[in-house]
Amino acid sequence: MFESYIERWRLTIDGELVVTHSSQLLPVLWNGRPAMLKISGDAAEKAGGALMHWWNGIGAATVYAHDDEAVLLERATGSHSLLAMAMSGGDNEATRILCRTAVKLHIPRGTPPPPLIPLSQWFRELEPAARRHGGVLTDCSRIADALLADPPDPVVLHGDVHHGNILDFDEHGWLAIDPKGLLGEPAFDFANIFANEDLPTINAPGRLQRQLPIVSSETGIEPKRLLQWIVAYSGLSAAWFIGDGSFALAESPLSVARIALAELQ
Repeated sequence: MFESYIERWRLTIDGELVVTHSSQLLPVLWNGRPAMLKISGDAAEKAGGALMHWWNGIGAATVYAHDDEAVLLERATGSHSLLAMAMSGGDNEATRILCRTAVKLHIPRGTPPPPLIPLSQWFRELEPAARRHGGVLTDCSRIADALLADPPDPVVLHGDVHHGNILDFDEHGWLAIDPKGLLGEPAFDFANIFANEDLPTINAPGRLQRQLPIVSSETGIEPKRLLQWIVAYSGLSAAWFIGDGSFALAESPLSVARIALAELQ
């Protein structure tokens, strides 16, 4: 699978193959530069590669080469991790880095973007889950419907901004990887900062209240609007878990939704 790309793009293998649920990734060298060769048959992964190319290295990792099946990206070689930063007393700074990186991705480019998924389509599983299971999901669905019915001018969204998708690229700074390629209100991209289940402190007392003014200050988005998107996104995340039968995992985003709903009262 990799041989044709190694030959065509004149790559040198520089590490062990990494296999995920949707992709295969091979560390390589391209013109002496550390790079990552990513191959996937998944439609969303392919769309993400096209979007990375469109961003042209502004806020996102640079794409050195790509086609319909593969993308060759610059590789993150820095030693810092936003998740480790957030877990070791640097939560506020990690949040600022996430916001500043996402804001760069929202800046219009000089050419039309590749095909994107509208948020109305992205949220399609929330309402059926709310009807079936009720509870706080009902509030999440109601708020999501109101947000989607009254959108500001849409921007290109990463769609999955969290501590593991903004990486340290050393002298190139913090850059995004693995976008979903969505189109919609900018505030959506900041909701996962509050609900990333990889961060064990998301439900800690006072965390949401501390991070909210930081995100608002960095993005210019009103706190109430951010809270509404936190509720909507957390409900969607829970709906996905429930749809997979992972009811225990759904409790984490649902607890974030409850915290945000209490702040909206």
